[in-house]
Amino acid sequence: MDTFMQFCQTMFNPLVMVFTISNLFSMGLQVNLGKMFRIVRNPKFLGLTIGLGWVIGPAVAYLISVLLPLDNAYIIVLLIGSLAPCAPFLPPLLPKAHGDVVFAGAFIPVAAIGTSLLMPLIAPMLVKGIDLSVMSLLKPLLMTVLIPLLIGAVINTYASKVADKIFKPVKKLAGLTTLLTTIFCIMLYYKQMWATAGSMAMLSLTIFMVVMAVISFYSGFGLNRSEKVVLSLGMGTRNIAAVLIGVLTIANVQPNMVAMVVIWTLWSIILSYIIAPIMGKRAAKNVLNNN
Repeated sequence: MDTFMQFCQTMFNPLVMVFTISNLFSMGLQVNLGKMFRIVRNPKFLGLTIGLGWVIGPAVAYLISVLLPLDNAYIIVLLIGSLAPCAPFLPPLLPKAHGDVVFAGAFIPVAAIGTSLLMPLIAPMLVKGIDLSVMSLLKPLLMTVLIPLLIGAVINTYASKVADKIFKPVKKLAGLTTLLTTIFCIMLYYKQMWATAGSMAMLSLTIFMVVMAVISFYSGFGLNRSEKVVLSLGMGTRNIAAVLIGVLTIANVQPNMVAMVVIWTLWSIILSYIIAPIMGKRAAKNVLNNN
């Protein structure tokens, strides 16, 4: 048993790399650069995305950390996670929530680019008392988040037939590595995950996701409802791959930090798949009322 667990520990970091790259490459294969740039040129879009993602998000996380009696390890994960908006599973949520797919095609890469560039700059200032440097975060985020996303977007924009052909295998690989990463995390860190049951960790994550989703939806002045839905779901969820990389770059990372990331992953999926259909039903109801 010890040998098997040692094998799992040895394979964990490479698995996280493949999990991250495959998920972001899959996201990139759904992005058209031309459509993205047309939306990105809108100052309101950029202002909302940057303001919500890297000003309001960290502020909400910090406020939660002050109000709730959280262990310092959980505070660190919450603060790092506040700098990584938009989960890789956002696209499948959009049909359920009646979200704008074209708008999401601009929001997703901007969120990933912002995470890759701003997390390394803000995290060392936001998270005190740990060894976390700009370069230790920047390099893995560029290599595993930004570059795979951009390569996928370039292929989709300039070789759409190739993108269509490879999307399903890449998506399956992303799904498989996500499942394996979750299983490995549970096997390696189940004791620490169980230990969070008596803490405020789960409550802090729930408050953060719900508050960010609500603020994002109602701050989208000038956007139509389907665009607000994308903004709300995107800001309410987290790019857990980037959060996990951010946590794993901490020197002498504590196992309960990784455990909280796993819990965040599972809980965000559950919450999102509960909330998205509710948003879709409300959108359909509004259409009927307007008619």
